[in-house]
Amino acid sequence: MGMMELFLIAVGLSMDAFAVSVCKGLSVSKTNVRHALCVGAYFGGFQALMPLLGFLLGRQFESLITSVDHWIAFVLLAIIGGNMIRESFKEEEEELNASFAFRIMLPLALATSIDALAMGVTFAFLRVDIVPAVLFIGVITFLLSAVGLKAGNVFGVKYKARAELFGGVVLVLMGLKILLEHLGILG
Repeated sequence: MGMMELFLIAVGLSMDAFAVSVCKGLSVSKTNVRHALCVGAYFGGFQALMPLLGFLLGRQFESLITSVDHWIAFVLLAIIGGNMIRESFKEEEEELNASFAFRIMLPLALATSIDALAMGVTFAFLRVDIVPAVLFIGVITFLLSAVGLKAGNVFGVKYKARAELFGGVVLVLMGLKILLEHLGILG
């Protein structure tokens, strides 16, 4: 997996965290560096931790499913991406909470990183060098979450749905690329 592919996956995975950060930005009257560091650390940290856990889990079952690993990667990415695309069209109001307390941020970080756990399983099948990959994903998510916080504070929720749609499309296309490469259709 090349650097550009990993970058696209990192951006795609971070779109949920970006969207939630936008909502957090809406909930505070004024953002500051401490808020950005808090949001970035929670979301970036969990986006790095979850693929590592998924990778370790995937390695345990690798020998049992190597003949269909490309299909598993495709299906997981299609499900994750499809869910993000579906969420981007929902019109529901999200509850805005201005608190950055542990009890508020932990569930948000967990919820936005579940798809990264599945991505980690995919990384195990693709034999990705996991430490640089998860660090890269964590840094990208950290940065985009901090930007999302400020964007939400300045621009409002108008870009949240577009971010989720973009992230979902990127993940579905990456899954399709993996499948087509393994089937020999793409060189």
